[in-house]
Amino acid sequence: MARMTAVDAAVAILRREGITHLFGLPGAAINPFYAAVRRDGELTHILARHVEGASHMAEGYTRTAPGNIGVCVGTSGPAGTDMITGLYSAGADSVPILAITGQAPVAKLRKEDFQAVDIASIAAPVTKWAVTVMEAAQVPGTLQKAFQIMRSGRPGPVLVDLPLDVQLTEIEFDPDTYEPLPIARPKATRAQAEKALDLLERAERPILVAGGGIVNADAADLLVEFAELTGIPVVPTLMGWGAIPDDHRLMAGMAGLQTSHRSGNATVLASDCVFGIGNRWANRHTGDLDVYREGRTFVHIDIEPTQIGRVFAPDYGIVSDAGAALEQLVARARDRALPDRTAWAAECAERRATMERRTHFDDVPIKPQRVYEEMNRAFGRDTRYVSAIGLSQIAAAQFLHVYRPRHWINCGQAGPLGWTVPAALGVRVADPDAPVVAISGDYDFQFLVEELAVGAQFNLPYVHVLVNNSYLGLIRQAQRNFDMDYCVQLGFDNVNSPEMGGYGVDHKKVVEGLGCKAIRVHTPDELLPALKEAEKLMAEYRVPVVVEVILERITNIAMGGQDIASVVEFEELATAPEHAPTSLASLVD
Repeated sequence: MARMTAVDAAVAILRREGITHLFGLPGAAINPFYAAVRRDGELTHILARHVEGASHMAEGYTRTAPGNIGVCVGTSGPAGTDMITGLYSAGADSVPILAITGQAPVAKLRKEDFQAVDIASIAAPVTKWAVTVMEAAQVPGTLQKAFQIMRSGRPGPVLVDLPLDVQLTEIEFDPDTYEPLPIARPKATRAQAEKALDLLERAERPILVAGGGIVNADAADLLVEFAELTGIPVVPTLMGWGAIPDDHRLMAGMAGLQTSHRSGNATVLASDCVFGIGNRWANRHTGDLDVYREGRTFVHIDIEPTQIGRVFAPDYGIVSDAGAALEQLVARARDRALPDRTAWAAECAERRATMERRTHFDDVPIKPQRVYEEMNRAFGRDTRYVSAIGLSQIAAAQFLHVYRPRHWINCGQAGPLGWTVPAALGVRVADPDAPVVAISGDYDFQFLVEELAVGAQFNLPYVHVLVNNSYLGLIRQAQRNFDMDYCVQLGFDNVNSPEMGGYGVDHKKVVEGLGCKAIRVHTPDELLPALKEAEKLMAEYRVPVVVEVILERITNIAMGGQDIASVVEFEELATAPEHAPTSLASLVD
């Protein structure tokens, strides 16, 4: 045993739980923790410019690789409240992050001390656990439990609040014999797998819906093996995108009201059995449930028991980690004489190859569809795409191609504006070598743009494609239902940058002022050279490089309606070969 302060014990535990990086901001009430980090000397700290930014960096870090847990750190009061959006985003998408906050001394709690707020109560609804540690000797056990809770069952965030005097108190602790607590994850049984396969075998046109739980379980290879073994097409959710490569013959496209493909919706509507693994039947995936469910049987596998039946009652539900379930399903399927799904799979592949939306436009100002076509050409299969919310994210999901799990990194349920820049920095920290490309609209970009300075200071290079229509584009499109265009225009005549021509903010100047590089593009022919130049600048200067694309002010992206049978389309199909989605025409060969 050794005598040390509670925060020295805390830092030792972080290291033994596999933590290597922290994202945060020091302050008076958390300075003892920072002193312990400095004494330890092994943890790398990334200094954010806003504590919400630090929480999103932690999210991006966690989402990048199996086993990662991002840690965000802040002082008392507003630092904790600034983290709430990140905790909400992480919890909504089953992402484990650890928030550590400073707090006023125990004796000052409930006395309205400076920056003393009951952050544990505030954070409780958006975390798996939020706790203020009142006794220094409880710090090791609290952190040990925090890591167990984050990793067990449905993963999610935890907040640990440390009063100033608790941090400074000496305790007895032996870091050399510390061990993480065991992780509890439910596992499907052989009998459950057999029954689920029985239901699949009775179907003539089954599909697999692959959710984010497959990515969390690092089970994408098992999903592909199961799909190939059974011959059943796969419809990934937005959070499961990349679990099967976009150009795989059994990738049937995504379904939903927004981030979807025409082929994915058509395949769901043509199916008679939907087998969901690690998904939560999100409303933007299903749309109206009567249409989504009509004439179909449903199997639902999820790690969280209360997810089964939450949105609708499946014909059969299994509580299991997605990886454990797929292991059983693959093993049992190998022992069976399976139905021949060749004709059904070919029908789905035909839709995927012929039903997609047009991307090739030569208009000036640029149409957003063309941006994604050129991104597909510019960036390779190893690219990790990062996006938050808005028309830019919806169009990206409709037009980009993703080939690997954790290569589409997106805040799915919460969708906070400003998420993209800090999350991309977290992704870059987690994977220093992979190409990282962020995509966002101008409003998302402006929310936490100051975090670009973090990328410049710590040499965290990535390419950020900024599509600028000087509008709250998604909200403008939604306002069509109210016959208005109200409080959503961002354009103005910038007296310092008349060349912006009414588009308002000169993002190039802002980006350069924050220590990064920027390129502005006005015509479609400039897109591919600009994206390639961005990669060169990124490698040369080791800072984020922003490619700002001046878009036409108004473009309506396919979405809407009440159900997946009535998504509103605004552009024609990609009927000509040059308009076809890259690499997908070969699916029917």
